[in-house]
Amino acid sequence: MEIQIDASVRQCWPETRLGVLTFAVEVQKEAPGLAERMASCLPSLRARMEETPFASWPNLAESRAAFRACGKDPGRYRVSSEALLRRIRQGKDLYQINSVVDVNNLISLTSGFSLGSYDRDRLEGPLVLRCGREGESYEGIGKGSVNLAGLPLPADARGPVGSPCSDSPRAMITETTRRCLCLVYGFSSRAALEAAVAEAAEAFASLSGASDMRSRIVE
Repeated sequence: MEIQIDASVRQCWPETRLGVLTFAVEVQKEAPGLAERMASCLPSLRARMEETPFASWPNLAESRAAFRACGKDPGRYRVSSEALLRRIRQGKDLYQINSVVDVNNLISLTSGFSLGSYDRDRLEGPLVLRCGREGESYEGIGKGSVNLAGLPLPADARGPVGSPCSDSPRAMITETTRRCLCLVYGFSSRAALEAAVAEAAEAFASLSGASDMRSRIVE
């Protein structure tokens, strides 16, 4: 699938990149082994949250800064990785959706990057990461109407399909999904993004049964 980064985002944040993973998968209600993997990560995540404010959290800090540079207040429009970390800090359980979305959220937590996983067969034409335009909105998954103006977001021939803040239901992962596109929204170094992509590829393969895995960096 052709994926590009529009100049409108680069002008706001030159370090913008996308980690791209595509894979085949049979989506299950739960990801075997995910609970154990999550339990092993939580103590270190909680310890880091005690010591490091989110504004200084690696990869999350750069994402927050990129939101602000594009014209969006990261205090009102939370980067998805921050929203997940805040749930943990509040002692709340994470949402359990399905074997792909739950792994997606795991890597958001451990890497600090926002990840978005989409049903490849519900996307139309090339995908472009651009800044949201005035008047653009969609109903975010579980969030109501999302004002997209100023958000960096992927759009296909039909318009915006997601963002590092909240995704649209149009291409969300369901148990009918067979081909997945995962985007790692990168606003920090290429090396950090490459590490997150490798981590995500391993987790999707080992925990959600992903096969025919392919990955690349778009910049």
